[in-house]
Amino acid sequence: MSNRAIINTDQAPQAIGTYSQAVKAGNTVYLSGQIALVPATMEIVDGGFEAQAIQVFENLQAVCVAAGGSMDEIVKVNLYLTDLANFTIVNEVMARYFSQPYPARAAVQVAALPKGVAFEAEAVMVIGD
Repeated sequence: MSNRAIINTDQAPQAIGTYSQAVKAGNTVYLSGQIALVPATMEIVDGGFEAQAIQVFENLQAVCVAAGGSMDEIVKVNLYLTDLANFTIVNEVMARYFSQPYPARAAVQVAALPKGVAFEAEAVMVIGD
């Protein structure tokens, strides 16, 4: 019997490729990358970079909840930005969703992201004992 479970919620964007929103293996949850899609419309959120960053973290939060956890249980976050000039904004937005001690993190600039967005984030969460 497998201890692997697929996590899916309509409170986050549905997958636009061959992946699941998250996969739970034991008490570790691997959250797929989220972009600034509004779940109800599957359209990119209106507004600038900050609006995209907020939507990304809202989407990650929804998947955390669907998996039985919260943003406080995220242990690692990977951030992908098309322009590192937006790094300060990402830090400001992250501070609204995470409290100390913060998760481990990587942030890299990439040439392009799906649907032309400026930001994507993925995470690993550990829930329970």
